[in-house]
Amino acid sequence: MTHRRTQIALALAGIGVAVLGGSGAAAAAGLANPAPVSGHYNPHIDPADFVRKIDNRYLPFKPGSKTIAKGVAEDGKTPQREVQVVTHRTRKILGVRCRVVRDEITSRGKPVERTFDWYAQDKHGNVWYFGENSKDYRHGHWVKSDGSWEAGVDGAKPGIMMEAHPQRGDAYRQEYYRGHAEDQAKVLGDGGRVTVPYGSFQHTIATKETTRLEPGVVEKKWYARGVGEIKSKDVKGSHEGFQLVKLER
Repeated sequence: MTHRRTQIALALAGIGVAVLGGSGAAAAAGLANPAPVSGHYNPHIDPADFVRKIDNRYLPFKPGSKTIAKGVAEDGKTPQREVQVVTHRTRKILGVRCRVVRDEITSRGKPVERTFDWYAQDKHGNVWYFGENSKDYRHGHWVKSDGSWEAGVDGAKPGIMMEAHPQRGDAYRQEYYRGHAEDQAKVLGDGGRVTVPYGSFQHTIATKETTRLEPGVVEKKWYARGVGEIKSKDVKGSHEGFQLVKLER
């Protein structure tokens, strides 16, 4: 799930964690899964393992870039517009300098949600998710979302939003703040050719996202090389979906 509703990973030499078990390519190499979906979750974050740029091929965040997506809300009918801007701002979390990404949802010109997400990339190319400050617009006022969280605060821990080398079958946590933010993802593999209003993409990967907090909902996403997320669609429990219509760098 994304923060639109509540609020990816294993490099072959990724950051280690004190856990048992493995996933996908990491398991095949005998390495620990840095963001496992089962067992004790306690990722070891060393600021020295992170770099300044986020240039992952499937989830690049270049400061100043902007994407616009259009779609529908959970009812499958209400139109929504999402504008995501990679700001020039950073925020230090657990000693790691994270890039601030602003995400705004509107419907028929009226505000719905505004979120500031915090991302950082490790030296192996994995994009980590360190939290979000999310607010919903209700009755003329911005109200803090229950899905807001920050790694290191009240037991919350970072997860991985995009792997450096995603492999079919990889499963991992994207975030962990028990009872508030527990999204998980699984790589489905090659997403095939995908066409959205912005254009057609030959090389994509697809993922499936779920959360214990919404057991009946499954979201599928497609990512394109050099662009990032180009399409999302709830395939179970909801009808929400978005497609990329514009990209500004």
